[in-house]
Amino acid sequence: MAGLENLSLLLMWTAIAIYAAAFIAYAFDLARRSDQRSEKRVDAKALVAAGGVPASAGDDATSPYSGSPADGAPPKQRFVMARIGTSLTVLAWLFHLGATLTRGFAAGRVPWANLYEFAMVGTLLIVAVFLLVLTRIDLRYLGAFITGLIVVLLGLAATNFYVAITPLMDPLKSIWLVIHVFVASLSTAFFALAFALSVMQLLQMRRERRIAEGADKTGAKFLATLPDATRLESLAYRFTVVGFIGWTFTLMAGAIWAQDAWGRFWGFDVKETWTFIIWVIYAGYIHARATRGWRGAPSAWLSITGFASVIFNFTIVNVFFKGLHAYSGLS
Repeated sequence: MAGLENLSLLLMWTAIAIYAAAFIAYAFDLARRSDQRSEKRVDAKALVAAGGVPASAGDDATSPYSGSPADGAPPKQRFVMARIGTSLTVLAWLFHLGATLTRGFAAGRVPWANLYEFAMVGTLLIVAVFLLVLTRIDLRYLGAFITGLIVVLLGLAATNFYVAITPLMDPLKSIWLVIHVFVASLSTAFFALAFALSVMQLLQMRRERRIAEGADKTGAKFLATLPDATRLESLAYRFTVVGFIGWTFTLMAGAIWAQDAWGRFWGFDVKETWTFIIWVIYAGYIHARATRGWRGAPSAWLSITGFASVIFNFTIVNVFFKGLHAYSGLS
């Protein structure tokens, strides 16, 4: 099976290269959006000078994400570079999937039994959820953020966490390996999208505040082509709720697996404790936003803190903390 293992690694590096190309395409898309906003501002000033009235004082009337364009406004932009970025992301995901499947076939088991494999499957699901959501909601403005994150995570995993295939440790020989880890990875994918939206929300809030203050410089110009901060926050909240449901199941399934493997449901192992901390952060986020009206920046920062805790749990805790869940595969 060494041939399949080597093929998996080759496919993985190919996927990373294509993801990097997709990141560049998405970055060009954001740059082009900025140029288009500058051109529209110049046209609006010329129109005012000629005695006309601009389409919207908020300069978002022609935004491709704000509904139908204003009367007389130009048609929605097609954003060619974003479409190229999405096509490259789909291609990279197919190579990524091939790398994951060949790793699984070579190992003769599900390919998520060590830290390298966790990263491989987790990032695969992040991209899968992103592409699936794109069929219903246009989130291509997150493309550079998502593909950049994937390149960094996969690059670090392939260079620092890669280990040869080894037999499963006895506690991992369970159906709960399939269920527990997969659901945790899928939940992480939804948290990642919420994280990206929360970062964009903070940037958009800053821009909207500066517009309200009449400032000349309002931030990155591509933000004018994005939904407003309220819409971004609403999307982040929805993704977080879905991820939280999965994470709750992950916590419960982990306790059942612990009882089966070690004869107790909970033992305050480091991994168990951090999984619970993440649950508390997201539970607090959902509760505060739903019942206390805790909106805006506090909501966004809680979302960002939650995802940072997830990454800490899957990396630092696995590598540097010893415990019953030390399955990184690293010596």
